Amino acid sequence: MTYETLLALLGFAFVTSVTPGPNNLMLMASGANFGFRRTIPHMMGISFGFGLMCFVMGLGVVGAMLALPATGLVLKVVSVAYMLWLAWKIAHASAPEAAAEAGRPMTFVQAAAFQWVNPKAWTMALGAIALYAADRSLWSLGLVAVVFTLVNLPTVSLWAMMGQGMRRWLTNPARLRAFNWTMAAALVASLLPVLRM
Repeated sequence: MTYETLLALLGFAFVTSVTPGPNNLMLMASGANFGFRRTIPHMMGISFGFGLMCFVMGLGVVGAMLALPATGLVLKVVSVAYMLWLAWKIAHASAPEAAAEAGRPMTFVQAAAFQWVNPKAWTMALGAIALYAADRSLWSLGLVAVVFTLVNLPTVSLWAMMGQGMRRWLTNPARLRAFNWTMAAALVASLLPVLRM
């Protein structure tokens, strides 16, 4: 991979990782409800889970899915159902103090596994493989995975910090309800491109 291509990959990884999507919206909600420190496993799970997903997809999952077109429909149904369930949980989250005591944020493993049902993650991974690892060599796939892991962690951290910064403002029950319902609605809205496919 040339220096220019590596810079392009870094830019692609940054833009796709920092823009709103299911992961970032859930991190913002988690930062608001549980605080930054308790959201760290969630952030780490996203970053490492997505890097691994890119690598595994490049090794052959994409080819297997293309060979069995029904798999795409199954993935879409599972993804939409899971995202709607997450939106419901976000909409009904408790106040930050109560959530910190009673609830728990997404774990590392849950966040890593979530990448496989996240429509934005699939789009990002397919784009990254097609553009920067078209030969599907172990070297190019490994490089894409490492770049995304390293770029993703600081960018997703911004969303958890934004949520953390809103904790004091969200102690008002009406504002908390409005915030949680807005985050849930945004998460559902992020499914619209998938439903149109």
